[in-house]
Amino acid sequence: MWNTLHALSDPLAWLSIGVFVAAIVLDWRGFRSIATQVGGLAWGLFGIFWLSMFPYFWFDFGSPLEGALSLVAVPLCVYTGYLLASGRESLLLLSKAVAVMGIIYLPAMLIEPINRFLIETVTVQTHFGMELLGHSPGIEQGLNGYQSRFGFEGPTTYIILACTGIGSIAIFGGLIAATSASIKRKLIGIALATGIIWVLNLIRNVFVGLATPLGWFEYAPLETLTLWVVGPGTRTSFFVSHHLISQTLAVFALIGIALLVMRVVPEILEILEEALFVATGSEWDLTGTTDRGPVRADGGT
Repeated sequence: MWNTLHALSDPLAWLSIGVFVAAIVLDWRGFRSIATQVGGLAWGLFGIFWLSMFPYFWFDFGSPLEGALSLVAVPLCVYTGYLLASGRESLLLLSKAVAVMGIIYLPAMLIEPINRFLIETVTVQTHFGMELLGHSPGIEQGLNGYQSRFGFEGPTTYIILACTGIGSIAIFGGLIAATSASIKRKLIGIALATGIIWVLNLIRNVFVGLATPLGWFEYAPLETLTLWVVGPGTRTSFFVSHHLISQTLAVFALIGIALLVMRVVPEILEILEEALFVATGSEWDLTGTTDRGPVRADGGT
């Protein structure tokens, strides 16, 4: 069942983003009422896409955090689609951000030359970072068929698309592009976010790429934890360095990057207000344009 569901992930990705783009085009052409209905459908398809990604994150990649987040995304997407189709037109702004995210991310994921270029470029740069720390394992062909594997003896790692930072770059690119900010401020914001994400991502890759073959976290308590969470077959040092340490720090890093970008493109707060409404059911005024605090969806304080 899970394998069959995951096999649909690529078509669902293309389909949901295509419907998002259609909704935005309809809104741009002045057909707002139709756009809200099409956008609602797009969100529903997006929710099914995240459900299809659960088996990959949980079983194949062994990441409980990403697996749990993919499940949480399912009802949130469906609820967002319901709100949009029910007349909350302001959610079209959030839909526009998701459409742009998909336009940035999908070619990198599904077009082989772009995929290869990103992965092999990041592999070379990560290897250079290892050399700065006194390790030069060389680069070999990884399981993805690219020159992406670090040639340590024994357990080692190889770079995949998720290791390039393109997902985080797409998120910020979509959020910034969807705003009403000037083109100059948008470009500055995207450049700032992309530069920071790229550097931090390389540091993460070097950390995980060295911790795994060198066994930095091979201790009995951590080995027991790894076995209990993801089962046999996953090296403890990879699980700890990547899934526990790196992914936790990434959350704080993304928050910090968002705060920096907001100083350049504060219009992002309008999109975050819509996301908070979906999550909490309350209206929020993060931009400070009114003197009200959060209010209930029915208008109460």
